[in-house]
Amino acid sequence: MPSRQAKLIVLDRDGVINHDSDRFIKTPDEWRPIPGSLEAIARLHHAGYRVVVATNQSGIARGLLNMAALNAINEKMHRALALAGGRIDALFYCPHSADASCECRKPKCGMLKEIGVRFGVDMSGVPAVGDSLRDLQCAEAVGAQPMLVLTGKGERTLRDGKFPTSTVIFPDLAFAAAALLAGD
Repeated sequence: MPSRQAKLIVLDRDGVINHDSDRFIKTPDEWRPIPGSLEAIARLHHAGYRVVVATNQSGIARGLLNMAALNAINEKMHRALALAGGRIDALFYCPHSADASCECRKPKCGMLKEIGVRFGVDMSGVPAVGDSLRDLQCAEAVGAQPMLVLTGKGERTLRDGKFPTSTVIFPDLAFAAAALLAGD
């Protein structure tokens, strides 16, 4: 389980916090929280965790949504979290397409490295929750603890079986949060 050095957790957004769509989440109306995810974030927040989101948002590069739409979607998420008693301390996103060769698009680890710098934390052992292989590979690359949830693309990722051997698997974010809090 994660190191006790820092109470930081990194979450992917689509498929972990909210329902995912193969057609992308393009409007606030399309953003729907996964049952229990907002409450899980609230429990982590109240237990002293700094909750950070790191998400690929290639829909921007593809022209499926613009920055105003992304900001409106994230604002809806922040408001919903506040109503549940939680909050996100920071939100990092990669707006680039898969062929952009940027360092921030997962599975590359630019976002997680930047999170470590911004929060002054060695990412070793920091829980990083995702539903796709690229989330888990990114976590492993910085020494974070990869955690797979079976929501979103998680069932497919589990079936493919190519994830890092150190990956811990949970049905959803609520179960992952409960396990972390039980270990504190």
